[in-house]
Amino acid sequence: QVQLVESGGGSVQPGESLRLSCVVSGVFFAVNTMGWYRQAPGNQREWIAGIDARGTTNYADSVKGRFSISRDNAKNTVYLQMNSLKPEDTAVYYCAFAATYWGQGTQVTVSA
Repeated sequence: QVQLVESGGGSVQPGESLRLSCVVSGVFFAVNTMGWYRQAPGNQREWIAGIDARGTTNYADSVKGRFSISRDNAKNTVYLQMNSLKPEDTAVYYCAFAATYWGQGTQVTVSA
Protein backbone atom coordinates (compact mmCIF):
# COMPACT_ATOMS: atom_id res chain seq x y z
CA GLN A 1 0.00 0.00 0.00
CA VAL A 2 1.42 3.33 -1.07
CA GLN A 3 1.40 6.07 1.54
CA LEU A 4 2.63 9.65 1.45
CA VAL A 5 2.53 11.64 4.66
CA GLU A 6 3.27 15.36 4.63
CA SER A 7 4.22 17.41 7.66
CA GLY A 8 5.69 20.78 8.53
CA GLY A 9 2.89 23.13 7.59
CA GLY A 10 1.76 25.95 9.83
CA SER A 11 1.02 29.64 10.15
CA VAL A 12 3.82 32.14 9.64
CA GLN A 13 4.29 35.82 8.92
CA PRO A 14 5.42 37.15 5.54
CA GLY A 15 9.14 36.76 5.05
CA GLU A 16 9.43 33.75 7.32
CA SER A 17 10.34 30.18 6.36
CA LEU A 18 8.89 26.70 6.63
CA ARG A 19 10.19 23.27 5.72
CA LEU A 20 7.75 20.65 4.54
CA SER A 21 8.52 16.94 4.62
CA CYS A 22 6.87 14.03 2.84
CA VAL A 23 7.62 10.46 3.84
CA VAL A 24 6.81 7.82 1.24
CA SER A 25 6.22 4.14 1.88
CA GLY A 26 5.08 1.17 -0.16
CA VAL A 27 6.99 2.02 -3.34
CA PHE A 28 10.53 2.04 -4.63
CA PHE A 29 11.11 5.68 -3.82
CA ALA A 30 14.56 6.30 -5.24
CA VAL A 31 13.83 5.76 -8.93
CA ASN A 32 10.86 8.05 -9.37
CA THR A 33 10.16 11.73 -9.66
CA MET A 34 8.69 13.50 -6.67
CA GLY A 35 6.73 16.69 -6.83
CA TRP A 36 5.17 19.32 -4.64
CA TYR A 37 1.86 20.91 -5.55
CA ARG A 38 -0.41 23.39 -3.83
CA GLN A 39 -4.03 24.39 -3.93
CA ALA A 40 -5.36 27.69 -2.67
CA PRO A 41 -9.07 28.18 -1.92
CA GLY A 42 -11.02 28.60 -5.13
CA ASN A 43 -8.02 27.68 -7.28
CA GLN A 44 -6.93 24.58 -9.12
CA ARG A 45 -4.08 22.49 -7.79
CA GLU A 46 -0.81 23.73 -9.26
CA TRP A 47 2.58 22.14 -9.59
CA ILE A 48 5.34 24.12 -7.91
CA ALA A 49 8.46 21.93 -7.73
CA GLY A 50 9.82 18.58 -8.86
CA ILE A 51 12.91 16.46 -8.39
CA ASP A 52 13.82 13.43 -10.47
CA ALA A 53 15.78 10.32 -9.54
CA ARG A 54 19.09 12.00 -10.39
CA GLY A 55 18.31 15.00 -8.22
CA THR A 56 17.54 17.38 -11.06
CA THR A 57 15.12 20.03 -9.86
CA ASN A 58 12.56 22.27 -11.54
CA TYR A 59 10.37 25.04 -10.17
CA ALA A 60 7.36 27.06 -11.11
CA ASP A 61 8.15 30.69 -11.75
CA SER A 62 6.03 31.70 -8.76
CA VAL A 63 8.43 30.02 -6.31
CA LYS A 64 11.74 30.01 -8.16
CA GLY A 65 14.52 31.47 -6.03
CA ARG A 66 12.49 31.15 -2.82
CA PHE A 67 11.64 27.44 -2.57
CA SER A 68 14.00 24.50 -2.73
CA ILE A 69 13.09 20.83 -3.21
CA SER A 70 15.39 18.04 -2.09
CA ARG A 71 15.22 14.33 -1.40
CA ASP A 72 16.83 11.82 0.95
CA ASN A 73 16.51 8.41 -0.66
CA ALA A 74 17.78 6.67 2.48
CA LYS A 75 14.80 8.08 4.36
CA ASN A 76 12.26 7.85 1.51
CA THR A 77 11.61 11.53 2.12
CA VAL A 78 11.24 14.61 -0.03
CA TYR A 79 11.50 18.11 1.40
CA LEU A 80 10.35 21.56 0.39
CA GLN A 81 12.25 24.42 1.96
CA MET A 82 10.17 27.58 1.64
CA ASN A 83 11.84 30.91 2.29
CA SER A 84 10.62 34.49 1.98
CA LEU A 85 7.03 33.34 2.24
CA LYS A 86 4.30 35.61 0.91
CA PRO A 87 0.57 35.75 1.65
CA GLU A 88 -0.08 34.38 -1.84
CA ASP A 89 1.77 31.21 -0.85
CA THR A 90 -1.15 30.36 1.45
CA ALA A 91 -2.50 26.99 0.32
CA VAL A 92 -2.72 23.31 1.10
CA TYR A 93 0.54 21.72 0.00
CA TYR A 94 0.66 18.19 -1.39
CA CYS A 95 3.48 15.89 -2.31
CA ALA A 96 3.11 13.45 -5.17
CA PHE A 97 4.97 10.30 -6.16
CA ALA A 98 5.36 9.97 -9.91
CA ALA A 99 2.33 12.27 -10.24
CA THR A 100 0.24 9.24 -9.36
CA TYR A 101 0.07 8.90 -5.60
CA TRP A 102 -0.72 11.81 -3.33
CA GLY A 103 -0.43 12.76 0.29
CA GLN A 104 -3.24 14.18 2.36
CA GLY A 105 -1.87 17.70 2.28
CA THR A 106 -0.58 20.12 4.86
CA GLN A 107 -1.87 23.66 5.36
CA VAL A 108 0.46 26.63 4.99
CA THR A 109 -0.89 30.02 5.99
CA VAL A 110 1.09 33.22 5.52
CA SER A 111 -0.39 36.35 7.07
CA ALA A 112 0.75 39.41 9.01
